[in-house]
Amino acid sequence: MMSADNHTGFYPVTYILTGIPGTEESHFCIAIPFCLMYIVTLFGNSLLLFIILTERSLHEPMYVFVSMLATVDLLLSTTTVPKMLAVFWFRAGEISFAACLTQMFFIHVSFLAESAILLAMAFDRYVAICDPLRYTIILTKSVIGKMGLAIVTRSFCFIFPLIFLPLKFCRTNLLPHTYCEHMILARLACDDITIHVWYGVAVAILVIGSDIVLIAVSYGLILRAVFLLPSKDARLKALRTCGSHVCVILMFYVPAVFSSLAHQFGHIIPGYIVNLLANLYVLIPPMLNPIVYGVTTKEILKRVINVFYRCWSRSSVLS
Repeated sequence: MMSADNHTGFYPVTYILTGIPGTEESHFCIAIPFCLMYIVTLFGNSLLLFIILTERSLHEPMYVFVSMLATVDLLLSTTTVPKMLAVFWFRAGEISFAACLTQMFFIHVSFLAESAILLAMAFDRYVAICDPLRYTIILTKSVIGKMGLAIVTRSFCFIFPLIFLPLKFCRTNLLPHTYCEHMILARLACDDITIHVWYGVAVAILVIGSDIVLIAVSYGLILRAVFLLPSKDARLKALRTCGSHVCVILMFYVPAVFSSLAHQFGHIIPGYIVNLLANLYVLIPPMLNPIVYGVTTKEILKRVINVFYRCWSRSSVLS
């Protein structure tokens, strides 16, 4: 699939995902923890969704947003990890051009959607703590539905144009990665990718940057309201309700920032480290999010214990 003339463009029928360059001999071993993390991700997020959907007492705005987060985490991990494991274990790196674009689209849509959901959750905590008497009036089912629609629409509208940005390939169809990512794909092109770089920067600043600022403002107002509460117990209770959300925010944005910086300074950072960070970014947050909510949220933890107790009781009766 190479072109003899570097000025002659071609559109590859398939790409070849090569995994993590420089670690080929360790691919099989690397895939084992990745597979275990994926299994935990599937089990944790599916259990979280099952509990929220089946327990009427959890049909509240906070838990609806948690279920949205779990859905996006399942989408992100399922879009990337199975193909990643196929590359590591079976050297099955072939992926069609259409499948590559589809994977790229869903990865970036999931990223923007998760950022928007975290912003919606910050707003939920702000209303719950700063204006609790109007909580049920402000966050009605209709409002939550509109917020969910806005999250999907925003993510789709910002990422869909990436598919139509012009790219002409003339070098190779080998992708030095485990999944199709926008800038990895763009760097294979032989023409100018300035528009791709600036579009990515614009989305990062306008969308992700604004989400981070609004989340920070929300928690600034929350902290001010918390420290104005009359009793210490009330302050601790309010802080505990926000603790799990803050952990999830940090787990999402910190790896994203490190991964982005690693891409920017790729000339001084070994390529396998940049690639490994990108892989961990799509593995760790989806795996840890349900664990954080399951352990730190009493209502969810109680129902998780009940689910396991019922399963254990049934197995004991059958045996």
